Amino acid sequence: MAALLLLPLLLLLPLVLLRLRLWPQLRWLAADLAFTVRALRCKRHLGARARAAAAADPASPAAGCSLAWRLAELARLRPAHTFLIHGARRFSYAEAERESNRAARAFLRARGWDAGPGGDRGDPGSGSAGTERLEAPREGDAAATTGSGAECGEHGAARGGGAAVPLATGATVALLLPASPEFLWLWFGLAKAGLRAAFVPAALRRGPLLHCLRSCGARALVLAPEFLESLEPDLPALRAMGLHLWATGPGTHGAGISDLLAEAAAQVDAPVPGYLSAPKNMTDTCLYIFTSGTTGLPKAARISHLKILQCQGFHQLCGTHQEDVIYLALPLYHMSGSLLGIVGCLGIGATVVLKSKFSAGQFWEDCQRHGVTVFQYIGELCRYLVNQPPSPAEHGHKVRLAVGSGLRPDTWERFERRFGPLRVLETYGLTEGNVATFNYTGQRGALGRASWLYKRLFPFSLIRYDVTTGEPVRDTQGRCVPTSPGEPGLLVAPVSPQSPFLGYAGGPALAQGKLLKDVLQPGDVYFNTGDLLVCDHQGFLRFHDRTGDTFRWKGENVATTEVAKVFEALDFLQEVNVYGVVVPGHEGRAGMAALVLRPPHALDLAQLYAHAAENLPPYAQPRFLRLQESLATTETFKQQKVRMANEGFDPSTLSDPLYILDQAVGAYLPFTPARHSALLAGDLRI
Repeated sequence: MAALLLLPLLLLLPLVLLRLRLWPQLRWLAADLAFTVRALRCKRHLGARARAAAAADPASPAAGCSLAWRLAELARLRPAHTFLIHGARRFSYAEAERESNRAARAFLRARGWDAGPGGDRGDPGSGSAGTERLEAPREGDAAATTGSGAECGEHGAARGGGAAVPLATGATVALLLPASPEFLWLWFGLAKAGLRAAFVPAALRRGPLLHCLRSCGARALVLAPEFLESLEPDLPALRAMGLHLWATGPGTHGAGISDLLAEAAAQVDAPVPGYLSAPKNMTDTCLYIFTSGTTGLPKAARISHLKILQCQGFHQLCGTHQEDVIYLALPLYHMSGSLLGIVGCLGIGATVVLKSKFSAGQFWEDCQRHGVTVFQYIGELCRYLVNQPPSPAEHGHKVRLAVGSGLRPDTWERFERRFGPLRVLETYGLTEGNVATFNYTGQRGALGRASWLYKRLFPFSLIRYDVTTGEPVRDTQGRCVPTSPGEPGLLVAPVSPQSPFLGYAGGPALAQGKLLKDVLQPGDVYFNTGDLLVCDHQGFLRFHDRTGDTFRWKGENVATTEVAKVFEALDFLQEVNVYGVVVPGHEGRAGMAALVLRPPHALDLAQLYAHAAENLPPYAQPRFLRLQESLATTETFKQQKVRMANEGFDPSTLSDPLYILDQAVGAYLPFTPARHSALLAGDLRI
């Protein structure tokens, strides 16, 4: 009887919550709770692993850094399970452990540490030259490990084929390699040897390459033989820097370049002592990953032992398990490929199919051949797939989960509809950042949740931001102002020992603007992501724009992503990049859109103008159009807005077809040199 009396109250509860404006949030409570429980379990599990490593015998691999002890653990628990598939090659966890042990011993020999053919000698407390305990450099400028330029010359490559001076403890070794098994063995080997790796973007040459090597204080460079020809002009500068130079394979290397894989093959595959890589502090730097360089030269972001450990939980948080097969076609020098893809796979002990280069035409055949169940994406990869012609291989696959970041809502819908049933899990994070979000509900277009449960585990805030001044809005007390639902805000996260910000190699000046003080309370410090997000009334987070990409025109703020979204709804446009350009005699920046046509369509200027006029306010309608064969992007598929803005709109210097919005006529017209002159003379209004 009591249950019957309570039934009407339970039925009325959603109406009461809706009236109190709580229902939009509480309807997702079950999903929020489920993810919170998963996150707490993951956190507890990783904490227990770290404590076990700290308590282990220092001579055991279980006492080493998180990469060392996790790989050794998997080699013991799942020795025959396939860890890596690369083309026709397959490697078990036991084989991965042995290969990385050989690499570690090759690097240790370069450090002057020699265990001999029979294994290890001495003990961690002996203080002998051969068994020195790792003393990692303290956190500071990269120069702490490199010294002056003169010192670099003393610790560099072999001169004329002679023996190289040993690498110092904790020195940085740069890897300039394609995604391959050898990349992984060398990375793991460096970690086990107590050396720092620096992942150099594979396409860098000349000035940008030398900049990266100097900024991270590299003492050695490992390069792929296939890169030697394009690196030939750089070799004198590399030798002048005193770098120890290795290549990953035989060939005509020239003086001072030795075959690292041959050196590793000559080593025994026994484990190395854990004390060599055990961190003194979990926030010590163990790796450098370079930012994409969309606004200038790349910066070497410091990656800590703590972040490596946390990334072991990535795929667990995504709901992936150890029997899954993960398809990874992202560059390993990028955080998404190395830390989330590889380290995340190690965290659950699954299998990864590694591709040196993504092929949209081969993707589904690969998935069928290897039984792929999880696809790790960057949004552009999904767009490439939906733009492919239909293929029989795209049906009957086993892919159940696509996880990644940067997937636009229109591509998301097409991807699920065409290739489903599968689930998309969009995430958000930055290489150097201390905050991450997970859209564990699958809500299209969202990159995460802002529920109070989630923010208890991973705290962050959205604060008001003034695009004119480029600074957060502060109240009369000097505190930042939280945004309201539906209002774009700057994503910031508190800096703490559990969520630190380590900055970049090269000095604190490079991190200028990344830390905000007195944000919500006196004395607090927050990391500035530089991203504008919107939290809707249901608590879903959606990307709005980069702070540097939003521009002002006619006294109004223009979000480049919103304009691009409108243009991409046109069926004849395949890609759109919107940015602001400086027009002499005008305040702010005028909108310009670089367009790529979807084959076999032609550009319909009349439809494009009508669509823009109907769906965008006048100030947001791009004043210039630039028709291109393909868009300029970084190697991680980020659009090159700064470069495009700097190239401007002068038809005498650009070979691409250009168009200008003539508001008097109500159309986009060819932007001829005559119209360009009229614009500069003030005779053509925009």
